[in-house]
Amino acid sequence: MSKIRIIPRMDIKNSNLVKTIKLDGLRVIGDPNKIAINYYNNLADELLFLDTVASLYGRNNVSQIISELSKNVFIPITVGGGIRSLNDALSMFKSGADKIAVNTAAIKKKNFLNNLSKEFGSQSIVTSIDAKKIENKKWRAFINNGREDSGLDVIEWSKRAADKGAGEILLTSIDNEGTYKGLDFDLFNSVSAQVKIPIILGGGFGSLEDLAKAKKMNVDALSISGALHYKKFSIKNIKKKL
Repeated sequence: MSKIRIIPRMDIKNSNLVKTIKLDGLRVIGDPNKIAINYYNNLADELLFLDTVASLYGRNNVSQIISELSKNVFIPITVGGGIRSLNDALSMFKSGADKIAVNTAAIKKKNFLNNLSKEFGSQSIVTSIDAKKIENKKWRAFINNGREDSGLDVIEWSKRAADKGAGEILLTSIDNEGTYKGLDFDLFNSVSAQVKIPIILGGGFGSLEDLAKAKKMNVDALSISGALHYKKFSIKNIKKKL
């Protein structure tokens, strides 16, 4: 089994790193550049930056942060939030992003994922899926940073996204995000059984048990925010346990 990639998730509002609970509300953590460089120095495999209000307000403020950060960090950086066009994507890549994560526009614009993968290559396109459980073994995909129900079934949307050219899926449990009550492995298993592309699982990481389960289930990567931001775990310690 290949190693599990550890990817700190950096939720950004304006110029601050913030932490949400169930993708709602927020608490300011600090300077995203300083914290990201610390994660890089502590052996993060990649970094994930998501503008929490970009889709809501029709803009992305992360490009300046990434432009500065990419001078000092030499691991893959994924940027998401408010990417609605090929020009938006190009702007992120020019700023220093290696990959882009798309959610709202991927659902609202029928051919957006196809066009992105054709223009930039599927290896640089991540479909971000914010999943909310509606009943046993069923989840719905939410958009606008978890604010709006798209009406799409998560498993069906995952299959379509892969068919449209996404190279990876960022799969986040809204119900577990920020709670530390554990990753939703039922969600992971349901999606991974239907798609062949890598899945980054996030939302709720909070214990060594999560690491053991992730390893057993061949999870490709873990997206972790609060457990790292609040120093419940360090990346080095997580990697030792893995």
